[in-house]
Amino acid sequence: MTASDRQLQADTAPIDPAGSTASSEEGYSRGLNPRTIQMIAIGGAIGTGLFYGAGGAIEQAGPALILAYLAAGVAIFVIMRALGELLTYRPVSGSFAEYAHEFLGRFAGFVTGWTYWAVWVATCMAEITVAGKYVQYWFDIEPWITALVVLAVMFAANLISVRLFGEGEFWFSTIKVTAIIGMILIGIGVLIFGFGHAANPTVTNLWADGGVFPNGLGQSLLVLQIVLFAYVGVELVGVTAGEAREPRKTLRKAINTLPFRIGLFYVGALLVIMSVSSWRNFHAGRSPFVEVFEQIGIPGAAGIINFVLLTAALSSCNSGIYSTGRMLRTLSLHGEAPAALGKLSSRSVPFAGIAASAAAMVIGVIVNIVSPDKAFAYITSVSTIGIIFVWSMILVCHLIYRAKVARGELPASDYRLPAAPYTTVLALAFLGLVVVLLFCTESGRTAVVVGAVWAVLVCAGYVVLDRLGKRAVVPEPVE
Repeated sequence: MTASDRQLQADTAPIDPAGSTASSEEGYSRGLNPRTIQMIAIGGAIGTGLFYGAGGAIEQAGPALILAYLAAGVAIFVIMRALGELLTYRPVSGSFAEYAHEFLGRFAGFVTGWTYWAVWVATCMAEITVAGKYVQYWFDIEPWITALVVLAVMFAANLISVRLFGEGEFWFSTIKVTAIIGMILIGIGVLIFGFGHAANPTVTNLWADGGVFPNGLGQSLLVLQIVLFAYVGVELVGVTAGEAREPRKTLRKAINTLPFRIGLFYVGALLVIMSVSSWRNFHAGRSPFVEVFEQIGIPGAAGIINFVLLTAALSSCNSGIYSTGRMLRTLSLHGEAPAALGKLSSRSVPFAGIAASAAAMVIGVIVNIVSPDKAFAYITSVSTIGIIFVWSMILVCHLIYRAKVARGELPASDYRLPAAPYTTVLALAFLGLVVVLLFCTESGRTAVVVGAVWAVLVCAGYVVLDRLGKRAVVPEPVE
């Protein structure tokens, strides 16, 4: 038995119910405590898709954007509950790829693992893109320079230890949460007491200026592409399973709080933003959070919010480097990536996978140089099509798992998705609708084309890998 085989056998072994051992069966250190996991879960649901991308989404859909976030939020909750049921059945670090391997076969695991890796590489490219724009608020620095510096700093931090990653995410998330709650409270104060310089702060802005669907139902549906990108990262808690203390208990709690987080941070924030000012005052390329504080007239508030937005970008980049390094290691242990990418450092960090992922993210720096104005839109579209595939695989694996439980082939989880399999199928249908809508926009069509190219590449890679694997098999001598 090879080292990879032994590691893979350990990966698929069941974890003790408490999951509180010093090191996980995958070789990782369980350095993420419940406090850290909770904040990672919160931070994963708050990123530049909300802080930065919401400006263009408001311009496109108006107040109907709130309904789009609600609809997508319901689908996301179903996906996360399905993932939670799988995680309580078997919590492993490479969860998406591992479940695809188990329930759909090696090819599905290969495609899922590499696609999720590509999603976070693209997402990190988007984050370092907007980080450059935020820094330009204070300093006249080329965005690509900021992007390169951010990438280098986050890469170095992830190489040190998982505990440093977790602490960084804890404080990044704390800053983001504090900022959103503060903005909501100030906005409510403006609406109730009328302080500040906002032109016409009133909740009637949500329907009085062109109605809830000012640009029509069609534009409101098309905005779902932007909305889904804002939710990229909620599934990150699944990747932390191999390094979380008491994973079944901790991950369950993190998923259960998702509806509250969506309601407060997305719906609540957008309700306040579009009540303080008419939706017509928000535009693509400018954060609605900065816009609101400037309109209220709070001295220095726009600069503070801009700092928070920069923090959100750093947080997402930090998470991206973390998740891509773990996914490459999972693929390596299955023999679906170079063996060198499966190595851990003395601090139980997959340093080779992290380094390879960071090198791929340098493409984002190049994109910033070639097309800085369109970089964010193109990259987010590519990330969206990839995450739709990964989320769909989670749902499909959940359907198969439930079928096996019904036949008595696998043990049932005590953390079950309500009304499954109907809710699972409805969530899949919602994701299918978003894919159809991608064909209706230029950036969406770009995502579909790039997604098709990626599909060809990953399928070709699997064929080559499979043939190389068969050639490597040496027949045993016949006695």
